[in-house]
Amino acid sequence: MSELAVDLARIQFAFTVSFHIIFPAFSIGLASYITVLEALHLKTRQHQYLELSKYWTKIFAVTFGMGVVSGIVMSYQFGTNWGVFSDKTGPVLGPLMGYEVLTAFFLEAGFLGIMLFGRERVGEKLHFLAVAVVAFGTLLSATWILSVNSWMQTPAGFSYNEEGQFIVTDWFEVVFNPSFLYRLVHMVIAAYLTTAFMVAGVGAWHLLRAPHNELARISLSMGMWMALLVTPIQIVAGDMHGLNTLEHQPMKVAAMEGHFETQKGAPLILFGMPNEETETVDYKVAIPYLGSIILTHSIDGEIKGLDSVPPEDRPPVAIVFWSFRIMVAIGFLMLAIGLTSLWLRHKKTLYETPWFLKICTWCAPCGFVAILAGWVTTEVGRQPYTVYGHLRTVDSVSPIDAAAVGTSLAVFVVVYFAIFGAGIYYILKLMRKSPTKYEQDLDSRVVTRLSHGNAGHDVDDATPSKGES
Repeated sequence: MSELAVDLARIQFAFTVSFHIIFPAFSIGLASYITVLEALHLKTRQHQYLELSKYWTKIFAVTFGMGVVSGIVMSYQFGTNWGVFSDKTGPVLGPLMGYEVLTAFFLEAGFLGIMLFGRERVGEKLHFLAVAVVAFGTLLSATWILSVNSWMQTPAGFSYNEEGQFIVTDWFEVVFNPSFLYRLVHMVIAAYLTTAFMVAGVGAWHLLRAPHNELARISLSMGMWMALLVTPIQIVAGDMHGLNTLEHQPMKVAAMEGHFETQKGAPLILFGMPNEETETVDYKVAIPYLGSIILTHSIDGEIKGLDSVPPEDRPPVAIVFWSFRIMVAIGFLMLAIGLTSLWLRHKKTLYETPWFLKICTWCAPCGFVAILAGWVTTEVGRQPYTVYGHLRTVDSVSPIDAAAVGTSLAVFVVVYFAIFGAGIYYILKLMRKSPTKYEQDLDSRVVTRLSHGNAGHDVDDATPSKGES
């Protein structure tokens, strides 16, 4: 295997997984959000929540479909480009991925039809149950996939057979490996924040065009409450995840922080240009001792540097260094926007402040950027291993040449941008439609029924709650 073939195989997998991860992340948050809307409708009987649920369900359906398709395509690469990895880790990872299909995916698929098409057929409560089951399925799917990926980061509960394959000695240790719970919490919260900012951004975009759009106000308000309350939790969860990474993958943390030398009282490097040739960070802006305080909770705590391992065992520093900073910067941007929303809500100008609405609109996709930056940090920081400390990336690749991988990569780029580009365009087109349209259609149906003398009859979900008429 040439070095070029390995790099192309890595680029291809990174490309496909980057397209894939944004759809499940949005699906996880959106399914839970729709569940909340359905519950609020059942509790308050306010039709606004029902109409918002219908609005976002259409977007969820397209997102879910693209997530499934992109996931299937991505999984084929395990057999084409990463055959050795599949052979060696199959006894461990194969059952876990099978459990994801047998439990989470079948659960989602089994109730998705009721969620999308059964509202008028099964009744409100059963429809709410179907939506809740689909939301639970998305979380269960994330749980299995994060268990798989976390085992590759912090492998446990295994030994080797005569063929050199990983075999399970303790399934509990495999599933609940040392980094699993930290990564699961961090990822699920990231999915919720991503959805919150998309919901708020769509609401803000429509409020800039129709300031009295009630459904857009509800979207902005709910999204900003989520941002305000959950972003601090995510920052704490990220810190705990970082401490866990320091314990089990110290070289990843060294690359994230830009520490080439092992030192006590390490500074926190805010910015700089990592130089792997001179093993320094050029033009750095740093705060003395703060790195050790954050990572060891001690002013003179020792932080292992990249010099503690040979150069061939180090991850690419510049990529990990900058992707980590992008993720952290977006996290604090989310916190600032959440706090600003609280201040404007206190002043009773949350829905009438154009500059804030424009910020929310422009920052709607920032959660996706943070997720991609976080996954780059995680996966590139694991290098040069596929199974950290046990199986190198160069030893995981199928026996294929660079030309074959390069050709398939070119095809993937063209097809993905065409198909998923069209899907993303369609999602944005759905978001451009004002949710008020659904409310207006609802009101017109009520008026039509009443004008035909059906005031005393059931008007299905179109009946306004008491006091709204």
